Amino acid sequence: MSKGDDVHELSIVCSIVDLASEAAEGRAVRRMTIEIGKLSGVEPEAVAFCFPEVARGTPLEEATLDIGVVDAAARCDVCGAEFATPDILTACPCGSRQFQRLRGEELNIKSIEVEEAA
Repeated sequence: MSKGDDVHELSIVCSIVDLASEAAEGRAVRRMTIEIGKLSGVEPEAVAFCFPEVARGTPLEEATLDIGVVDAAARCDVCGAEFATPDILTACPCGSRQFQRLRGEELNIKSIEVEEAA
């Protein structure tokens, strides 16, 4: 992983922690689950590495981070088949490169588990 990659994921983790902190409304976050698409350009390992440092001093400081990786898939505009796209250059089995991406480029906060309000 290069230094540029570290900075990219660091800024993403900062945004995720900010969003989750705001959603927690001052309560401690126990667990946060995110999804990272394989074609998103975001490295799950780098996110996991940055998270504890970024979360320090925030409501997420003691939170567990669960990361799910989403396989990429598309639907062909020519034949209608749904197919896996392990990389951005993958064509449909029919040979067409005209398709709609269904998943694999996302970065989502799926859930945030917070402490009960006092």
